[in-house]
Formats: sequence, structure tokens, C-alpha cells
Amino acid sequence: MSLRRNQVRNSNKPSAIELFAGVGGFRVGLQDEWNVVWSNQWEPTTKTQHASEVYVYRFPGANHSCENIDDVLEKIDKREMDIPEHNLLVAGFPCQDYSVARVLGQASGLIGKKGVLWWSIYRLAERYQPKYILLENVDRLLKSPATHRGRDFAIILSSLAGLGYTVEWRMVNAADYGFPQKRRRVFIIAEFNADKLNKEEKPQFISSEGVLAQAFPTIYPPNTDIPFPITLKKDLVEVTEIFSDPNTKETPFRNAGVMQDYEVTTFGVKPLFDGVHAQKTYNAMEKGTLGSILQAEDEVDPRFVIPESQIDDWALLKGGTGDGRRSAKRIHRASGVEYNYSEGAIPFPDPQDKASRTIVTGEGGSGPSRFKHVVKVNDRYRRLTPIELERLNGFDDDWTEGLSENRRAFLMGNALVVGVVARISKAWRQWTAQIA
Repeated sequence: MSLRRNQVRNSNKPSAIELFAGVGGFRVGLQDEWNVVWSNQWEPTTKTQHASEVYVYRFPGANHSCENIDDVLEKIDKREMDIPEHNLLVAGFPCQDYSVARVLGQASGLIGKKGVLWWSIYRLAERYQPKYILLENVDRLLKSPATHRGRDFAIILSSLAGLGYTVEWRMVNAADYGFPQKRRRVFIIAEFNADKLNKEEKPQFISSEGVLAQAFPTIYPPNTDIPFPITLKKDLVEVTEIFSDPNTKETPFRNAGVMQDYEVTTFGVKPLFDGVHAQKTYNAMEKGTLGSILQAEDEVDPRFVIPESQIDDWALLKGGTGDGRRSAKRIHRASGVEYNYSEGAIPFPDPQDKASRTIVTGEGGSGPSRFKHVVKVNDRYRRLTPIELERLNGFDDDWTEGLSENRRAFLMGNALVVGVVARISKAWRQWTAQIA
């Protein structure tokens, strides 16, 4: 069934809006259980809005906005526009500096908000108070910035607590749950005015009863950590200034946790792959591999084949010579001290019997690269095609067709694994079947 012909229609499903929508990964993952009634995608660094164009093409008739979210918020504030009512707000946003400072002479005013996209999410949640929020970010969010480990995540949690939300989070590696790519992302679920959890209930909620716990089973009871309590400050300036010791190298936030009323419980969990939820493209009891998504070689354009004359250059960049490590002398910017920078080797070619490495925005282009994937098939080395990159994220073949190879690779490097979102969506709807 074509996704393009079956997206935008009237529905009795609960409603959702999608911010920073990219090429529609969230929407594809949500579509069976939710009805997306408004979306926004705008890339400030490019004149041509390729991601938004793909989104509109794949979801014809969508109520879609291709406009700077700050301009959208300004229009909302001026009552020049409004966003449809919604049960769920979803957004993928980058890991930035979320620190805040107080306006001089104004006890309640805040300035210096650096995590621009996060504060756009916050303003919309504050205005519309959706029952649920689903967010996605890179795994380093739990430990950033380097000078105050975990502070940025603490600001997000404290911000949501101030709006009346209970938050559940989980760091998920897609490959741990049957998908063919090792893509680690933090998923955050927030519920407005949720039922209260007592201290004894929180560990079980994290391990087995929460939405993310049901979507991504873990080894239970937890055996990797003792539940770690954290009490967050309500004042975001205080969180900015004093959360975590600058000399501490470890974040207090583990890969799973729950926050309610500024009280955090967090501990490490280990994934449990049961085979039941494996992506339908693959054998139900097997994990997806890089080899499982490769196109037939007669379908691969010869331009993706690496010339014999370049093989040594690729191997060198991958660190495949000598001791298998690349090293170089560098100068520390702050101190001026010289140090030895070393990078571990990357497999060359990439093994096809395992999940792939994380695809990155620089996968396109024919030049030798340390990070681009290379497979060896029939005694020839080649790069991955745009279709193979789309398959690694779970999109239909040629989801981004019509764009250049480099742009298609860039969009997939920025996308998420749609099957991970689908698992969350399914578990969520089963957990919240009473949504009107």
C-alpha cells in the first residue's frame, strides 16, 4: 500500500501536531494510532526547503507550515493564526545549550535562552497544554554540557515539571530491538496532570509499566543500578547555575527514569529483545542486519562502486592500517598544550551480518571518508545507495526521490528510525485507550 496515497484523511483517532518534522519520520511512525492535524518544518541554513518539500509531497493535503517556528509563535501571540487542538505534541530537536539567565531587576523574567528549539516547544506546551508530549534527542542530551554533566536535561525536566507534566524517558538503541541500524536516541514522554506515583511504584514504572517500558522491554528486575533520586530546583536559573559539580565527569541521569513534581528516579536498564516486535521486513525472531537491507547488485548504479585506485585511501581513513588507530598531534584551544588525538578503527568494509553503524549526514558523495558506510559485494567495494539509507531508517524506498544523492543522504542522517516511533505509538495507545 502506498504511504503517499493514504496519509491525510478524516479520522476519529486522537490528534497530534509535529514540530521540526523533517521528512515525516514521526508521522509515519504515528499514523496507525494518531491523526497529525498540523506540522512544521523549516531549515534556517538552506534557501531551498528540501525536507519540507518531501513532507508535503508524501503527505498531500497536510496542514503543513514551512516557516520559522519563532515567526509562527509570534503570529500565535498576536492572534494572527492558531494551531488546531491536539492531544499530542511531538518533536525531534537538537542537543544544544539550554541555559537561562534572569532579567536584571525582574525576578520572574528569563533571558539568554540558548536552546532555541526547546524553548519553542516549551512555549507551545505552555500555551496549549496538550495531554501528551513525545520528544526525541541524541543520547548525549543526558550528559551535556561537559562542564555541568546533565544540566541541560535537568532544565528540560524542571521546565516540564513547572508546566504540570510527569516525564518518562529511555535511551534506546534501535538495533537492540530488531532494527538494522545502531542508532541511539533519547525518547521523552510527558503526560499532563498524570496519576501520582509513590516512591515504591517508580522503579516498576520505569522497568515494566510505563509506556517506554512496554514499548522496549528490559531485563527485570533491574540489575545494573540502584534507583538514583534527584530533586530538581524549580528556579531554572538555579538549575543553570548550580546543577552538578563542574568537576564531576559523570551525569546523574541513567538511561531510563521518571520525573514527577520535580522528583527524579533514574537507573540503568538492559534491553530485552523478544523478537515479537521485530520490524516486519525481517524474520520475527531475528535482528535486522546491514546485509538484510541491501539492494540487489543489478539495481545498484555503478557510480556507487569505489574505484580500485581509491581503496587504499578509504582503508587509511578507516584506520585499517598499522595498529588500527589513527592519531595526530593537536593543540588544545584553551591551554595551548599539545596532545595526541587518537581515533579507533572503523571496520572496512562494514560487516553485513550485524546492524549497521549510525548513518550520518555526510554519507553522500563519492570521495573517501572515515564515516561513510562501505560494503563489499562480489569482490567489489561500494557505498550505500539512497534507498539503502532510507531502509536503514525504515522509510519506503525512494522516500526522498527527486533530490540529489548528497541531499538525500543528509536528510536520512537527520532522520529517525520510524519503527522505533511506531513501537512507542502502539504501546502508548494500548496504555491510554481511554483518550477521547
